[in-house]
Amino acid sequence: MESRRFIPAPTLFVIATVFGVSSTLQAHWMAKLQIHPHVMENATARLLALNLVYWYIPALLAPIIMAFGLRHPFDRVRWARPLALHLIAALSYSVVHTAVMLGVRVLLLLDQELPPTFPGWWNLTLLSYLTQLDWLLMTYLFLIGVAYALAYRRESETRALNASQLETRLVEAQLQALQRQLHPHFLFNTLNTVSGLIRTDPDAADTMIDRLGDLLRMTLHKSGIQEVSLKEELDVLEKYVEIERTRFGNRLTIDMQVQSEALDAQVPSLVLQPLVENAIRHGIAPNSRPGRITVSAERDDHDLVLQVLDNGDGLPPDRLMALNRGVGLDNTRARLEHLYRDRFEFSFSNLDRGFRVLIRIPFDVDAQTVQATAGSVAGAA
Repeated sequence: MESRRFIPAPTLFVIATVFGVSSTLQAHWMAKLQIHPHVMENATARLLALNLVYWYIPALLAPIIMAFGLRHPFDRVRWARPLALHLIAALSYSVVHTAVMLGVRVLLLLDQELPPTFPGWWNLTLLSYLTQLDWLLMTYLFLIGVAYALAYRRESETRALNASQLETRLVEAQLQALQRQLHPHFLFNTLNTVSGLIRTDPDAADTMIDRLGDLLRMTLHKSGIQEVSLKEELDVLEKYVEIERTRFGNRLTIDMQVQSEALDAQVPSLVLQPLVENAIRHGIAPNSRPGRITVSAERDDHDLVLQVLDNGDGLPPDRLMALNRGVGLDNTRARLEHLYRDRFEFSFSNLDRGFRVLIRIPFDVDAQTVQATAGSVAGAA
């Protein structure tokens, strides 16, 4: 929210009223003690009116004084002119304040008989002006200081907002660059597989090309979108799995174990495909026995837990330790860091028979996705 340029009028009114009442109470008790007697010592209502006007004057003039201060700021090089202008403005404010107070006093004393000791209007005005001059000048300086403080705060918030927007744009650019790296990598691997099948199984190669076209249309449609629902992510993964089934035949089985309530959760786009590809390359392809990959997703309180498991031979301890220290799958790890900062887990472990990759991210549901799902369910009913 943008800071206000000046102090809000209601706030000024409340502050002036509080000071006016406080000044009235002080003057009343001073009069009672005969320390500071005056011609209206018994007229509490008139004394209150006088003190309220005294404080309402700077409250009404505050926007003008603060605007003047911002228009003529002090500078390290050119300070003489602003100093002279503010000195003239401060003295002008003191004169205006004294003149208004004189008019109020005249109105309040019109129906009263002046005491014999009354010093005369000129002497009373001059005495009041000299008595209050230092306080009036301090009031002017205070308002100038408040104007500078508000301006500094507004500038700081603007700079912070601009820095935040720049950081957001930088993160978005980095994410898009990381996402674009996935497409040529995946495309190269798939075309390499097609090239091999063309010589051994032309029909399978043709089928793979058709499925590759479907997959590319889906991924290009999501290009630039960093998070999608888990259901959309699984749809893309299924297209990829169909291509790999064409390649491996009965040697590859993919098992999906997904909680229904997790389908609407938001996940990074194309986060599962490189994990499944990695499992196929290192866990399934090196072995001649049938391979199984299990993709699971479940909600764990405020988190979404994704797992990719294979029944391969696992990894040696040194490579496993390197993976858990951040070596490998750099693209996926970088995207998770950009999207979730330190609110994610990306870990690897050997199983009794196989290997597991685990991703834990905050469980977040897009409202539009939920509404669309609810609408489709209602329509089906």
